[in-house]
Amino acid sequence: MHGAGNDYIYVNAMKYPLSNPEQLAISWSDRHKGIGSDGLIMIDRSKIADFKMRMFNNDGSEGIMCGNGVRCIGKYVYDHRLTTSTTVTLETLGGIKILKLFVGSNNLVEKVRVDMGKPILADKNQLANNNGAMKMGIVSVGGKDYTGTFVSMGNPHFVIFTDNIDDIDLAKEGSKLERHPMFPQRCNIEFAEQRPGNVFRTRVWERGTGITQACGTGACATAVAAIVNSKANDRATIAMDGGDLEIEWNGNDNLFMTGPAATVFEGEIEI
Repeated sequence: MHGAGNDYIYVNAMKYPLSNPEQLAISWSDRHKGIGSDGLIMIDRSKIADFKMRMFNNDGSEGIMCGNGVRCIGKYVYDHRLTTSTTVTLETLGGIKILKLFVGSNNLVEKVRVDMGKPILADKNQLANNNGAMKMGIVSVGGKDYTGTFVSMGNPHFVIFTDNIDDIDLAKEGSKLERHPMFPQRCNIEFAEQRPGNVFRTRVWERGTGITQACGTGACATAVAAIVNSKANDRATIAMDGGDLEIEWNGNDNLFMTGPAATVFEGEIEI
């Protein structure tokens, strides 16, 4: 399945429990020798919500949250009739997320609106400076200064606004910034260029994965950075390589993300 091009392998762990998801995420995600994906997501039972998500990047590391993955789980559980409700709660390592499902005429989910909770602009565990906050602060690496804003959506993001996004060497610059000492848990890196009409063209280097077509929490972080730096009002369209995500945040309360979810194919693999 994919959300705006951010593709993961989804396993119903209630039916098919996996004992070694870290290693399977590595082997299955290989685009030449495996299925090919940005990682592995398991859908399981939860004691505190309707369902539970565990997600693993394609390097085997476990992620805290995945906004595109959350939307795809909403589609999966409804389309496979694991629920008949169009409101679903989902347990993640980043807290419980509330999903609103939009069902098409074919009785399949087409898009999902997610209550992503409140953004965090200061986190001493994820940002190694005196107060755990950075609003248009400078991170220096490789003799170059990057001015950006730190936002946590449960997982850490560093958002850099640029005038020429197509000139960014994302693989080179993203990989260096991800592992900068300023980010003790590593960091997701977003480069964003402002376009007319509250649109931000955004490219993503995802922690533990690399370049991805989209990142749901990255879209949220980009919108938050734009709003707190007076580049946008309470709504923003984040245009990523794989598609657009709509973000709503009034600056105080919970943030909402709306975007598509799509099934690519289903199959079986021996383990």
